Amino acid sequence: MLKRPFFVLGGCLLAGVLVSASLLASDETVGQASQSVEAQQAQSAIQQQIDTADEETRAALEELRRLERETRQIDAANSALSGRLASEAERQQRLSRALDMLSDTRAALPLIEQDMTQQLIRWIETDLPFLRDERLARVQTAQADSGAESVERITGLLEAWRVELEYGRTIDTWRGRLDIADMPAREVEYLRVGRIGFYYLSPDGREGGVWDVESGAWQALDESARREVRNGLRIADDQRTPDLLRLPLSITADEQQGGQQ
Repeated sequence: MLKRPFFVLGGCLLAGVLVSASLLASDETVGQASQSVEAQQAQSAIQQQIDTADEETRAALEELRRLERETRQIDAANSALSGRLASEAERQQRLSRALDMLSDTRAALPLIEQDMTQQLIRWIETDLPFLRDERLARVQTAQADSGAESVERITGLLEAWRVELEYGRTIDTWRGRLDIADMPAREVEYLRVGRIGFYYLSPDGREGGVWDVESGAWQALDESARREVRNGLRIADDQRTPDLLRLPLSITADEQQGGQQ
């Protein structure tokens, strides 16, 4: 009878021990859970710091790339500007040298003009006598304006020279007056072939001649040559396709070579 209460008390004691153990286990679980939350929060904070650092790093890299691009653009612009400045400096130097020579050049212009005029007149007077008055008048016109600058008169002389040079590369025809000593003046058709042949043909085709530089006179042409002159007139008037003309020349081969020197 005395042992029964002991067992009851012992059961109560054992139950209390179990409850205490359960409470201890629960506290430990709560502590572990709390530590886990703190660890997650710490990890999240660290990740945010890493993300922030990554964004700052990317921003810094992008800024660095932008600065590098701007630096290259500035370098290229400086290089181009340096080239332009060097070219401008060279141009200024040439201009300065030209200005230094300007007074000497202006002083030499009248002599150049005079020499060009004399050479051109001499050339026309010793050349085949085609359109001589017209050609000499062109030179006189270039010299006529006494109020013009020497540069302008020289420009006119250069144009006259250009026309003279062009005569050597063309074939031409025109109607004009023919004056031969001991013969009445009359209208004829003239034919010029470059600077090597100068011919005339009467309107009826029965008379024709070639200018001979060596004798300084007209030489009569036979019927065959007059026929060739007529063909040449048609070619010059675009009435016939260009063809080989079998005509005596006004100058010899030696005279032609001498004129080209």
